[in-house]
Amino acid sequence: MKGNIFMTGAESLIMTAVKAGIEVCFANAGTTELPVVRALEKVPGVRPILCLFEGGCSGAADGYARMKEKPAMTLLHLGPGFANAVANFHNARRAGSPIFNVVGDHASWHRPSDPLLNMDVEALVGTVSRWQRTNQSSDRISHDAAEGISAALSGLIASLILPSDHAWAEIPPSEIHAAGFRFDPVDSESIEEAAKLLRSTSRKALFLGGRALWKAGLHAAARVAASTGCDLLTDVFPARMERGAGFPIVQKIPYFPEHAAAMLSGYEAFVFAGAREPVAFFGYQDMPGRLLTSDQRRVHIGTAFQDAAAALECLAEALDSPPSPPGKAPYMASLRYPELPGGVLTAEKTCLALTALQPENAIVVDESLTSGSAYYSLATSLAPHTLINLTGGAIGQGIPSATGAAIACPERPVINFQADGSALYTLQALWTQARENLNVTTLICSNRSYNIIRMEMRRAGHSVTGTEASSLIDLRNPDIDWVRLSLGFGVPAISVTTVEEFSSAFYRAMAEPGPHLIELVLQPSF
Repeated sequence: MKGNIFMTGAESLIMTAVKAGIEVCFANAGTTELPVVRALEKVPGVRPILCLFEGGCSGAADGYARMKEKPAMTLLHLGPGFANAVANFHNARRAGSPIFNVVGDHASWHRPSDPLLNMDVEALVGTVSRWQRTNQSSDRISHDAAEGISAALSGLIASLILPSDHAWAEIPPSEIHAAGFRFDPVDSESIEEAAKLLRSTSRKALFLGGRALWKAGLHAAARVAASTGCDLLTDVFPARMERGAGFPIVQKIPYFPEHAAAMLSGYEAFVFAGAREPVAFFGYQDMPGRLLTSDQRRVHIGTAFQDAAAALECLAEALDSPPSPPGKAPYMASLRYPELPGGVLTAEKTCLALTALQPENAIVVDESLTSGSAYYSLATSLAPHTLINLTGGAIGQGIPSATGAAIACPERPVINFQADGSALYTLQALWTQARENLNVTTLICSNRSYNIIRMEMRRAGHSVTGTEASSLIDLRNPDIDWVRLSLGFGVPAISVTTVEEFSSAFYRAMAEPGPHLIELVLQPSF
C-alpha cells in the first residue's frame, strides 16, 4: 500500500483469505502471479509453501483439507500450471475436499493477442471445479474470493481466475468481504424412511461416506448398528476415516466388481449416509457397471449440503438407539496388534510388519495399491488412527497428500504407504517435506512394476509375458534408485529387504524429526 491510501487487487485477495481463516497457500507461481506473491509478503496471515510441481500443490491441498477440515489455497500459473495439477484435483473433488484455487491469467488486454501460454483456462478449470469465476475488475476481487471460499467451505473445489492486471492494479481501500457456510437442515422425511427400512428388513447395511466416517459420524453409526443389527460398509477408497480400537468395524467393498457384487448381493436394503451408490471401477465385458440390483431397496440421508454425521445422529435418535454403543459389541474394534513376522519382505509381510509397528494417532496415507491389499483388514484393531485413501483413482496422490496432512497436523506422525510406480508421478513433493521439516515417513513398496496392470491383464485373459506387454508394465532396466532420488531431494533414505531391517529403519524414522524414506524391496510371495 502507498501511505495506506491504496491497496492492490492482490492484497484485497489475501486479506479476504485471511478473514476467511485460510492459513496456507500451496504455490507454484509464475510471472502472472507476481502481484499475489508480493501480497503474500505484505499481508500477514497466509503461509506460502513452495511445491516444485503443480500436482504437488493440488495433492498437498487435498491432504491438508481432509485433515484440517478447512480450505487450503493454491496459487497456480495459467492454464498449463492448472493442467499439471488436474489429476490430484480430480482426487480432491471425489473426496469432497475444500480447496480454493487462484489461477493467474494474462493481463485482460493481452489475452486477445493469444500469447504462447494462452489457453481456454475456463474450460480446463471447469473439469474439476464446482465453482469457478473469471474476475472482471480489481474492485470485485474480494467479493469473488469470498464467494469462492464460501463454495469451498461446503466441500467443493472453487477456482478464481485472476487476470494479472486486475491483481496489480491499485484500488482505494474497500470492504473485505467475509466467507461463510452453513449445512442445510437434515431432511426429516429421509430419516423417517431410513429408520422404517432398517426396522423392516433383516439383511441390511448402513453405507458410509464423507463425514459419516469421521469420529462423530462413526459414533452415531455404531448406535444405529446397536439398535438394528445392520452391517457398516464403505466404498473401496473412502476419502478419510477414523479407525482402530474404540471405533466400529467398517467393511470396505472389494476393488474387483465381481467380488464387490457378490458381497453386496447378501443385502436386501441399504441406507446411504454421505455416500453414493457403488459402481464398478471400470466397465468390463459381460459385467454390469452398477453393483446393486433394482430389487435392493435403498434410502439416502445426509445428501447434498447436509451434514452426514448430523443425519446419522438424527437416525440414531429416530431409532431410539442407546446413547453409547456397547464397547464389547462384535461390531466394535478392540485393541490387538499382529505379531511382527521375520525374514525376507513380501507384500503380505510388509502389511503385517506395518500394522505391528504403527504408532498411535498416526495418519496413514495409503497409495500402496496391490502391495497393501492386506493392510486395511489387519489395521482394524490397532490403536486409533486416521486413514486417507486414493479417492479418485488418479495415481500420484500419496507423497503430496502426506505432505499436506503433515502441515495440517504437525503434532501427528504421518505414514505414506506408497506404491513405487505411482510415487514417481509426484516425487518432487519429497523436497517440500525436507524444506518444511515435516514428520512424514514414506514407505516405498518396491515391486518394480505396475502390478495392477499385470493383474488386470491376467483377469482379461491376456498374456503378461510377451516383450511388448512387459515393456509397459515392468519398472526395471534400469532399476529405480529410490535412496539416491530421496537423498537428492534432501530426505534421508534407506533400502531394506527384510522385516528386521524394516523394523529398525521404521523405529529410527519415528524417533527422529523430519521426513524419512524407506524403500521396501519386495520379493514375490509365490
